Amino acid sequence: MDKYIEKALKGDRLAIGRLLTYIERDPRRAGEILKSLPRNDDYHVIGVTGITGSGKSTLLSQLLTSYSNKGLRCAVVAIDPSSSFSRGALLGDRIRMQMHATNPNIFIRSVATRGLKGGLSFAGVAMVDVFGRLGYDKVFVESIGVGQADVDIMGIADTILVVTVPGLGDDIQALKAGVMEIGDIYIINKVDKDPGEASKTFEYLKFAIESGELGHNTWVPKIVKTSAVLGKGVDELVNIIDEHLEYLRETGKYGEKRSLRSRILVRLLAEKIVSDRMDGLELPSEYDDVYIEAKKLLKKILEDIDE
Repeated sequence: MDKYIEKALKGDRLAIGRLLTYIERDPRRAGEILKSLPRNDDYHVIGVTGITGSGKSTLLSQLLTSYSNKGLRCAVVAIDPSSSFSRGALLGDRIRMQMHATNPNIFIRSVATRGLKGGLSFAGVAMVDVFGRLGYDKVFVESIGVGQADVDIMGIADTILVVTVPGLGDDIQALKAGVMEIGDIYIINKVDKDPGEASKTFEYLKFAIESGELGHNTWVPKIVKTSAVLGKGVDELVNIIDEHLEYLRETGKYGEKRSLRSRILVRLLAEKIVSDRMDGLELPSEYDDVYIEAKKLLKKILEDIDE
């Protein structure tokens, strides 16, 4: 293990990949790995979520290019839905971002949710921490883009990007559904396809922010128009992302985000270890009531950790 950690700290991609595989296969090894890596409190976790088909991966690819050109190291943890049959992850995100495969400053890893409640997996959260400890400046978390799972996953991000597209329609209530309430930055992508509808969507979002429907704390959510395919609006988006990071640092919220992520990591580790052991139990039917009580106890322990 030590040789992989030593090589990973020097940027060896094979060694980094091996450490990430250890984390996925054995959560107990994850603790050993995290403990062996130096602490780093100066990396930025950026969540990318939004409507399916909005071009999240294409936009993310543009952001990777922009930050890489600035000399920054970037990592991507792509949260993929687990197959209900094989529990394997879809690896489409890595395929779409294949152009970055040979860039030594960019590392992309897909991780399955493994069917966990809320879409989060211990491995995914641990990987974010590992990339930070390995000296990556920007760690992107691209989620599956659906419902409450996204809201939960975004709890580990410092800055949340919500990607949508022109043509939301006249129903402003659509903006209040699921992920549309959690963004720090709202991105209207694919504006080149219908500039008129893009302007309408911009006005809908602006109205929702000004009326208090969207937004939280003292940060007023920003809206950016982009065309990821053409690269339009990406520079403006990068500037606003960096502006939000400065806001977090100046207000002390950066430390709060880090603390929340640590608590989520511990909770998921406890859930993973206990659930794996309980799922392997084969008990007679007369033990069903005890099994249910044990599950309730686990839930109470996890709630105590959250508090």
